[in-house]
Amino acid sequence: MSKTKIEWCDYTINPVKGLCPMACSYCYARAMYKRFKWNPEITFMEDWAMPLVRMKPSKIFVGSTIELFGEWIPERWMKNIMETPKSFPRHTFIFLTKQPQNLIKWSPFPSNCWVGVSCSDFEKYGKALFHLINVRAKVKFISFEPLLERITEQYNSEMMATDLKFVGINWIIIGRKTPVSKKTEPKAEWIKEIVEAADKAGVPVFLKNNLKPLLDYYPNAIWAWEDEPVGINPDYFPEPALRQEFPNIAQVV
Repeated sequence: MSKTKIEWCDYTINPVKGLCPMACSYCYARAMYKRFKWNPEITFMEDWAMPLVRMKPSKIFVGSTIELFGEWIPERWMKNIMETPKSFPRHTFIFLTKQPQNLIKWSPFPSNCWVGVSCSDFEKYGKALFHLINVRAKVKFISFEPLLERITEQYNSEMMATDLKFVGINWIIIGRKTPVSKKTEPKAEWIKEIVEAADKAGVPVFLKNNLKPLLDYYPNAIWAWEDEPVGINPDYFPEPALRQEFPNIAQVV
């Protein structure tokens, strides 16, 4: 269990350790395993839930360093992981996968679970929608991180909003590749189009801090002085704050 710098959760926890077989080119965890020569063997931490006992209610990202929904995770491990949230109803357990076709096996998820799919391009986005439509979870979300191409290239924000509502998406996260590079940074217009679609669908949006340099003077940013009168001296005003919204649980059916 680790306190995390990931803005949309409080802690990360990894019931399964080891070098992730997904081998994504942008995986920070895989790079750390190689850099520090950590044990690459995939192993299950039998006592992984012990830190949860004394914690105050928290948002916990489960499986931050490995793909939990891959075929390399034995079923008995996953059963343990999926049963654990029921024992800790005060916590919110967040799952994020690049293997959305395997989510249905564990549906319906416990009521304190948020279930998301990582989508870096349009093809993965389409796959996510296709599989999430039949998944039952309190919150279903899509994480466009890293956002590597324009998602609305083949259709407009109205059509995207219709898809989000039809599938029952409750939350969207957008971020850029880490470490930050000019070669992989998304265009502000790509982000704007996704946010416009989310707004039309009534879906909360969380813009990660690493997008701030791209959005400082863009309509997607929520300015901290939004309701204040425009002054002559800009030094009176604070820095702009990005939209970092969370699902409205009270409105989720």
